[in-house]
Amino acid sequence: MVRPSMLLAFGALVTAVAACAPADNTTGAAPTTSTACTKDQLKLATPGKLTIATDKPAYEPWFKDDDPANGQGFESAVAFAVAGELGFDRDEIQWSTVKFDAAFAPGPKTFDFDVNQVSITPDRAKAVDFSPGYYTVKQAIVAIDGSKAAAAKSLAELKDVKIGVQVGTTSLDAVKDVIKPAADPNVYNEQIDAVTALKNKQVDALVVDLPTAFFVTAAQIEKSKIVGQFSATGATPEEFGLVMQKGSPLKGCVDKAMEALKSKGELAKIEQQWLGSAAGAPDLK
Repeated sequence: MVRPSMLLAFGALVTAVAACAPADNTTGAAPTTSTACTKDQLKLATPGKLTIATDKPAYEPWFKDDDPANGQGFESAVAFAVAGELGFDRDEIQWSTVKFDAAFAPGPKTFDFDVNQVSITPDRAKAVDFSPGYYTVKQAIVAIDGSKAAAAKSLAELKDVKIGVQVGTTSLDAVKDVIKPAADPNVYNEQIDAVTALKNKQVDALVVDLPTAFFVTAAQIEKSKIVGQFSATGATPEEFGLVMQKGSPLKGCVDKAMEALKSKGELAKIEQQWLGSAAGAPDLK
């Protein structure tokens, strides 16, 4: 991601996870919802309230108008959807401010879960619990508005574009494996060097992950735009996850809520609404 968390009894975790597991369906009977995953049974940071944390300022398109509580923006919408699956109404949700690094640092937490573009990594998972991923990071193409590259509507139209990209990144892998340009890309040691190259028109387009692309176009390069986003192949995908205290008794229920949103297609709808064409990042094929 662009920018640039606790010890409860292990037995409580095991109990919560087991209680939230799907019922045995071998007889054909419909699974039943465990009472341990109803809101009255959940062990919350603040009794009677679901506390959700994020950083401030809360940037678009993840949030809107720096107001996580309004339900607008991708991560706000995801958080409210998970809360709904857990049985909470809007007036039963409270938001708190937690700095990005503090969310996944070791130690007890004052929130039930944090949503803040936190990538799931093995090292972070030693200190906190993560939900299943709610967003798989995609790659994006940035170009100067009005340029030939900015007008591309497909990956094929980028074959003859001079691309800038940082060395050692999944973005470079995506350029080589997915776009497959006619000419080798310009590869830079630092991302800022690639950004500068686009500013100076030494390259026609820049390939970065989508969260970075939003930052580049909003804060680093004037009159730039996101041409589109695309899925990388080959490497293990980077995913954002909800952050919970290590050993959180909520983990099993939060995981169940997230999987329900995925299976019903609700998560995909939220992503399309807030990170798709409406957010200026159409899918390129």
